[in-house]
Order: sequence, then structure tokens, then C-alpha cells
Amino acid sequence: MAATTPICDFGWRAIDARLPATDGKDYSIFECAGPNGLVVAFICNHCPYVKAVIDRIVRDANDLKEHGIGFVALCSNDATTHPADSFENMKVFAGKHGFTFPYLHDEDQSLARKYDAVCTPDFFGFNKHLELQYRGRLDASRKDIAPEDARRDLYDAMVMVAETGSGPREQIPSMGCSIKWKDAA
Repeated sequence: MAATTPICDFGWRAIDARLPATDGKDYSIFECAGPNGLVVAFICNHCPYVKAVIDRIVRDANDLKEHGIGFVALCSNDATTHPADSFENMKVFAGKHGFTFPYLHDEDQSLARKYDAVCTPDFFGFNKHLELQYRGRLDASRKDIAPEDARRDLYDAMVMVAETGSGPREQIPSMGCSIKWKDAA
């Protein structure tokens, strides 16, 4: 079932955590920030919405480096119920798609809960003070890829954040598969 993200809570402060990454290192969320901001993306390996745009996510993450925006992705899905999202499969997914940013495993789902992540993909765009300025979609793609000339919503918003410290007031929510939460103990 598809889920959509809530409206951007401008100024909400990013939350830090240190998590293991697919490259064998541990990263803090904050150390992934660039001098002008940070995108924190909740994704996973199996979601058709993510699969449709993963190459565009990698492209935008790479292009945002030129604007001083860092990028980090997290998988928070329950791998017991969704084995395709296991840490081992995250490593394969990151390698297959040429990730140039840390792909972190939020195994206990604590960071997804603190961020109030809703779906995959779910993008949080922060300015250099790590204040939320964007909570919207990558582009017009859903389960199908948008045309090549589609507006790059996340990229354009984060370039604006890099230049001004503020994001656009009008944002279109991201849509994707719901986070696969673990059963409460």
C-alpha cells in the first residue's frame, strides 16, 4: 500500500546516530553533511518506487556534492519479514547501483522512528545548520520513471537550500511503500 509523506516541518533539527554502512564502516548522520546541507533518504532494496528511481537518486546525490550538499541513505525495514532488505542484500544493492554515499542499516528502526519516516523513498533535506527545509519527492516518478526532462524536485530544492539556507515553501510529498515496521514486543 502506498504512503505519502507529511508536509515539511521547517526548522525541525536533524537527529544524529552512528550506524553501520554497506562499505564496512560506521557513520554518524552528521558527518555525512556537506558544508551547505544534508539529504537523509530512507530507502530500501525491494520497493518498486525506489527501484524505479534509484539511478536518479544516485545521480542527484552526486550532482548535489557540487553544491556542498551531503547525502546519506538508510534502510530501516524489518528484514525478518522482508529478507530482500537484509544488510547483506543492502550491500549488493549499493554495489549494483554504484552508491557514492553511505547506505546505513537502521536495524532497530530507532532512527526511522525519530525522523517519523513514513515510506520508501522518504527524503529529508537540511540546510547547513541541519534544519529541515525539504520533505518532498525526488521528481514526478512513482512506480514508473518520469520522463527524462521531468523537474528534479529534490535536486532543485537542495540547490536552493545550498544557495539561500531555505527550501521552497511549496513541496509535493514523496510517495512510496510504507516502512516495514517490526512487531512491537
